[in-house]
Amino acid sequence: MAVDLEKILRPVDHPLKPFEAKYMTLASGEHMVIRQIDRDEIPDILPYLEPLLHVERDYYDVVCARIYSELLAHYRCRAQDEYVLAVQIDGELAAVVNGRQVSPDLGMSLHTIALRRGLRVGAHAFAAKMEYHIDILGHQEVLIVAESPIGFRRWMIEYQLEKRFETAHELGGVPSWALTKDLFDRARSTLVVGRRPVPPEILAKAEAKILPPSDPPTPPADLLAATRSMYDPTATALIAQRNALGGETDHA
Repeated sequence: MAVDLEKILRPVDHPLKPFEAKYMTLASGEHMVIRQIDRDEIPDILPYLEPLLHVERDYYDVVCARIYSELLAHYRCRAQDEYVLAVQIDGELAAVVNGRQVSPDLGMSLHTIALRRGLRVGAHAFAAKMEYHIDILGHQEVLIVAESPIGFRRWMIEYQLEKRFETAHELGGVPSWALTKDLFDRARSTLVVGRRPVPPEILAKAEAKILPPSDPPTPPADLLAATRSMYDPTATALIAQRNALGGETDHA
């Protein structure tokens, strides 16, 4: 009975072409590898994501909660046609991106989360994800949404995405934006970087073990530092928290 029920509950995955790993040398001299990870590697990265559930800055908490559940669903075979790419800098986990195939012509971008800031790691990871959709899987367009102002600037503005507001995205039903093959080809020369194949010794280090991030995002000491402006409406909850902790203060 349990076996028969599992056949009903488990979605049927369609074979997807693999993402060929690539690498780049950062300004710091470190090697960054972007590679596809298998289901059995997901438990290795979940503990490194979990602390970000408590980082409100730049909506890390929202993004982390969602990608954590998506990765867990993929690991437990409760998500259809999902893939996961990991970004490692000298073995350390620096970013995670995921998405899925909706149809042979349509991709769905899910999340991009960077655990190393200041090197455009998230932007490189997102570009690799779009490369996978357009160049390898052959999708004609990818549906995308953003949950933070940084994401909006990185995806919608830098790639000049097209509106698909008649299509609700899977992430909460908000209106979608689309990266088409033509848009990607125009952005390719400036936003897509990296070389293939990855030198064997560099790839071997990445595949041997996913090391914990050495400097992941952490909650700010001052709750209000989580916002970029005192007049940002998203700061309402944080202002209330600070007031509750120390009493109301006036701002010039």
